[in-house]
Amino acid sequence: MTDRLPLVPLFNDYLVRYPAEAAAVALFRELLLDPGAVFERARLAGHYTGSAWLVSADGARVLLTHHRKLGRWLQLGGHADGDADLAQVALREAEEESGLGDLVVEPAIFDLDRHAIPARGSEPEHWHYDVRFVVRATGSEAFAVSEESLALAWKSVADIAGDPSSDESLRRMAVKWLELEAG
Repeated sequence: MTDRLPLVPLFNDYLVRYPAEAAAVALFRELLLDPGAVFERARLAGHYTGSAWLVSADGARVLLTHHRKLGRWLQLGGHADGDADLAQVALREAEEESGLGDLVVEPAIFDLDRHAIPARGSEPEHWHYDVRFVVRATGSEAFAVSEESLALAWKSVADIAGDPSSDESLRRMAVKWLELEAG
């Protein structure tokens, strides 16, 4: 359980920055107290995942994946596979899913999102406790589509924030990002 301790101050800091999200923080803290393997995908009662809000060097665009299994445009990310350092999980997933190098992850949590993953094959519906971090592209922005994606695309953050048909969590992150950039 000591591997979980570094998340405590990250959740505390997030709550200070986003007090309106206290209910979400409480859910994520509750999972942290569970003695089970909360960083393993085999824990179908719910497990942590790490995602990347992968922004372009100018901060105006974000790289999204047209997710192969879910069929929607989403941020890059994936399972922790036992790694409690969710910032590093987000960075690893961003690199693997985009083919980009020269990425830098910011250490503070950017967003929290608990969402149900639909049943698929023999795997029942389960919960992802997705901890999201800003990852910045500092080099080439020429990506390579991985097997997990149908497509990748750089999308305007302002367009996502203003599009009511965008995924709700993408809109929330876009609005947060624009507020931070205006900051």
